[in-house]
Amino acid sequence: MKQLKYILRLSPVMLLLAVTLLVAPSAKAQDFHLSQYDAPPLFLNPAMTGMFDGKYRVHAHYRTQWAAVATKPFTTTGISFDMPVKKFGAGLQVMNYRAGAGNFNVLSVLASMGYDVVLDKNKDHHIALGIQAGLVHKTVDLNKLTFGNQYTTAEKGTFDTNLPSGETFSNTSILNFDANAGFLYYYAKENIRANPFIGFSAFHLAQPKESFYSGSNNLPIRYYVHGGVKINVSEKIQLLPKGIYMRELNASEYTATLLLHYYLKDDTYLIFGPTYRSKDAGIIEAGIKKGQYTCRISYDVNTSSLKEVSNHRGGFEMSFTYTARRNKPNPLANCPRL
Repeated sequence: MKQLKYILRLSPVMLLLAVTLLVAPSAKAQDFHLSQYDAPPLFLNPAMTGMFDGKYRVHAHYRTQWAAVATKPFTTTGISFDMPVKKFGAGLQVMNYRAGAGNFNVLSVLASMGYDVVLDKNKDHHIALGIQAGLVHKTVDLNKLTFGNQYTTAEKGTFDTNLPSGETFSNTSILNFDANAGFLYYYAKENIRANPFIGFSAFHLAQPKESFYSGSNNLPIRYYVHGGVKINVSEKIQLLPKGIYMRELNASEYTATLLLHYYLKDDTYLIFGPTYRSKDAGIIEAGIKKGQYTCRISYDVNTSSLKEVSNHRGGFEMSFTYTARRNKPNPLANCPRL
C-alpha cells in the first residue's frame, strides 16, 4: 500500500522511475532510447566500429525529454571515438542517462571492436562484425525522494522527510559488467543507384543482476534489427529510407524514417526528413553536413497517451560528428549508412 500511495502522487513521467525503484525485485528494467538512433554508431551496433571512410571519428550527443511535465526531465549525453585499423575498428563510448527527482543515473563506459569481412573480389559486398564490453554504473539519491509513510495531514497534506520512509534499500549504487555484439551487411559500390544495408545487434548479453533492493533483477537482452537503402536520385538529391525494430523482454517499438540529403556546393549537404516511432511520437529532423562535420537536430512531437498532459511536447535532441579524412588514394569502402 505504501508503494501504491507513492506511485499515485507522481506525475505520469515519473512513473517509469517509480516502477524501476519500487518493483525492481520482480520486474525487468527497460533502456533509454534515441530518436537519432543511428547518429551515435557505437550505440546502434558494435559492428559499425571503424566502418567509415576516414582516419578517426568523434561523436557527441545530447537529448532531453519530458521537460513539459517533469521538474527533472530525462537527459541523455554521450561521446564516442572510433577509428579503422586495417580491417579492424577500435572505439570507446561513454553514455550517461539521468531521470527524475531521485537523480536516477546510469553511466556506461564501453570499449568496441569491429572487423570488416569482404565477400567478393570487387570489394562491393561487406559484412562487419563487432563486440562491445565495459562497465555500467547505476545510482539513485534516496534523500531526494519522498514515500507514502512520510505523508502527513499537516498543512492540508504534505510530506515530512524527517519521518521514516518504511522502505528497505540494500544499496543506492550498482556496478556491473556488460557486453554487446552485432553484425552489419552493406553494399559499398560507388556511383550506383542504390546501396542497401541491414544489421542486427544484441545488448546486455551478460544479463547483469541489478536491484536497489535485496532481491535480484536480471537486465534482459535488448535486440535491434535495423536497415535501409541509400538511393542516389540525382547528382544533388539522395534519399535515405531506413528503420529500426527494437525489443526488450515484452517491450517493443519500431521507428521508420525518410531523410533527404540535398547537395548545395563545396561538399555541403542539407539534411531533412520525418520519423515515426510507433505509439509514441512523430519526429522532425534537420541538419547539415559540411566536409568533415555533421550536425543534426530533431524534436519529438508526443502522440502517446501522455499527450493530454504534455500538450504534444516530447524531446529535443542534437548530435555532432567530426570525421577526420584520410589522405590515402584508396580508402576503406564507405558504409552506405553514412
